[in-house]
Order: sequence, then structure tokens, then C-alpha cells
Amino acid sequence: MIVGHQKQREFLRKSADMQKISHAYLFSGQSQLGKKKIALEFIKLLYCSQRQNKFGEGQAGKKPCQDCRFCKDLEKGIHPDFFFVEPQKPEKDLGSISRAEIKISQIRDLVWKLSLRPSLASFKAAIINDAHTLNPDAQNCLLKTLEEPKGKTILILITDYPQILFQTILSRVQQIKFFPVSKSAIENYLKENGYSLKKAQEIALISFGKPGMAVSLAKHPQIMKDQEQEIMEITQFSKTDLVSRFLYVKDLVSKKKDIKETLEIWLRYFRGILLKKIKKSSNFLPEASLQAGGRLAKGGSHYSFNQLRKIIQTIERVKVLIDRTNINQRLALEQIMLEL
Repeated sequence: MIVGHQKQREFLRKSADMQKISHAYLFSGQSQLGKKKIALEFIKLLYCSQRQNKFGEGQAGKKPCQDCRFCKDLEKGIHPDFFFVEPQKPEKDLGSISRAEIKISQIRDLVWKLSLRPSLASFKAAIINDAHTLNPDAQNCLLKTLEEPKGKTILILITDYPQILFQTILSRVQQIKFFPVSKSAIENYLKENGYSLKKAQEIALISFGKPGMAVSLAKHPQIMKDQEQEIMEITQFSKTDLVSRFLYVKDLVSKKKDIKETLEIWLRYFRGILLKKIKKSSNFLPEASLQAGGRLAKGGSHYSFNQLRKIIQTIERVKVLIDRTNINQRLALEQIMLEL
């Protein structure tokens, strides 16, 4: 089940029904919003035999049936006309820090596969997940395919950082932006899946409009406890000296935690404070996610608008650098601490 994004999904459905399919799309937005799931559902919609998978031939329902061979093969990732590309995990190399990226060899292989005639469907389709990790050579290789698509192909790029992609790529794709889902939509989804009203409200609040995060929090309660602990520590940063903050960063990096996830938590916290100042709405209070031991932790009210804006920008910049470069993580996190 997909939560939210009704406008985007309706636009894609109508595009399929009216035979106005772009050869390339870019799905952009924050992580864990459901972009990949919607991309796969869109391809299912076009392949589904219940809708007569050829463009324009029938409109048997607004959703893919999920039961035909095409839908099932896509879900399993074994459909011969569908390809999924994602960053390759770096090989372990002692003494160096590598990052996951999509290499030119992967794009060349994809281009070759797309050039072949379809086996079952009337067209070939591909999803490039985390497209912002395409290295420059891979982007240049992909650009040629976007400029001169061969045959019937549909390419969907998914990214959290569209600004990292070449402008020439952005100009050759139809961009569809995704935004955080409403709190009520996530609550309803969780209640429909057996969670109590109280639990659904708690998870919906801390997930900050991200269905993927809500599902993870619901399935793994320890993640919520870890996030609560992380945010409680953030509230103490402004009360400690720089040496203590740097020691915290050193300990954080030495534990080899998922730094990007930690930065995401920090980002949500400071965005929450900013939203609280702007909208003065309890729905955006980050403190509501800090319930631990039956008490409500507070913090962050002393930050000014300019301070919060600068902190958020710094965290976002560091998050991108860690994702895209071999930057020294400890030094990068220390830069954030200088802003707190």
C-alpha cells in the first residue's frame, strides 16, 4: 500500500491512460517518502496485463492488478524487460574511505539492455535509484541515451539531491517532486495495519511525513528509542563547551554508526524547531518525539531564525558531501558543532 502522494500518482495514471508517457522521469524529494515504490507501481501500471500493457489499449482500473504475471515478475525483480540500477557498494580497501556510486560500466550495460527488443512487454523500463550517485562519466553516458532514446523505453531516475545531477540531464527529463505526507495519512495507514491510535500518533509525529520511516519505526521500536536518545543529546549541545562537542563527534565516528542517519535525525530536529517558530503549531513540535520515561524533553527555543537556517544549511551540505565524496567525517561533523 502506498501512503499519500495522490496528485503525483493521479498524474502518472492519467499520463498512462492518455498515452502521454515521457521517455524519462525524475522523481525527487527527501528520502523515505516512497519514491521508489511509486516508480515501481507506475511501471506495473503500464505492464499490467489487466490494463492491456500496450499504451492506450484499455484502462482496466486505476491500479495494477498485482496478480498477473507481469505484476508479480516486477515485484520479484525478474521481469526480463525491467532493469533496476543502484549504487555499487565499495570494495573494502584498508586505509581508504570509499563511497557507493553508480559507475559508467553499469550505465553502459543498461544502455545495451535497453537497445535490445523487448521480450514480453511492448517496451523496456528501468529505474535508476539514488541517481545523485552517478559519477560524472556515468552521467555523460546516460545523457546520450536521454538525448537519443532508442525504441520504446521508460527511464525513471530517483534522487534525494536533484541539484547534483548535470543540468543537461535535468533538462531532458520530466521532473516530478515528492513532498512529506500528512500526519493524518500516516496515522490512518498505521491504524489500518493494526496499531493503536496512541502508537500511530506517536510514530506519525516522529516520522516527519516519511511513510518509509514510519514503517521502520513501527516494525523496529528500538529505532525509535535510539532516535529519542539521539535527539535528547542534541538538546544538550548548546549547553556544553566545544571540547565536549568534539569529543562527542569523535565517539560517534569511532562507533562507526550510520553517520547519514544521525545527520537525518539532527536535520529533522532543527527543522522541527524552525517550523515551530514559523507556524507555532504543536503538530511540528520536535519535543513531542522526545518522550522517554514518561517525561517530555525540551530544547532549541533559544535559537534564532538565522542560526537555525545556518545550522540546517550546514547539516544539509555535510550530508551531501558525505554521500558524494570521501570527506573526513569527523572534521565534517565538527564543522556542524561550531554552529551549535
